[in-house]
Amino acid sequence: MFNDIGPLEVVTLVVLAVLVFGPDKLPKVIQDVMRTVRKIREFSESAKEDIRSELGPEFKDFDFEDLNPKTFIRKQLDNDDLGLKEIRNGFDLKKEMAEVTDAVHGRESDSSSSGSSSPEISGGTVDMTKKPEKPDDRPPFDADAT
Repeated sequence: MFNDIGPLEVVTLVVLAVLVFGPDKLPKVIQDVMRTVRKIREFSESAKEDIRSELGPEFKDFDFEDLNPKTFIRKQLDNDDLGLKEIRNGFDLKKEMAEVTDAVHGRESDSSSSGSSSPEISGGTVDMTKKPEKPDDRPPFDADAT
């Protein structure tokens, strides 16, 4: 929980606590804080045990860390029952993005480029750089729809 607090921060917190609460009230404040933390932990553990007992014996190995989405996905990727590694390895994101970019720019997806400057569909791609021939070729404006 406090893995990222260094020694300088701890010293600063102690000095601030002494200044705020005073040296004579500080031990009582620390005891009250520790008692509260202990009660919260006990409440949390009893809630976890209640949930485990309600789930039944099928979930006796249930870990609440599994509810974290990152942990769940990491465990599912390690457990290759679904064949996710094959799917992930078979998907080449750079190749897919290059194909989409080529389609947007009106080039052939392979390394040979077509020399046609036709604005229409050629080879399954559309030239998106050419402006429409008629600028008035828009759908009619409907004032009631807005």
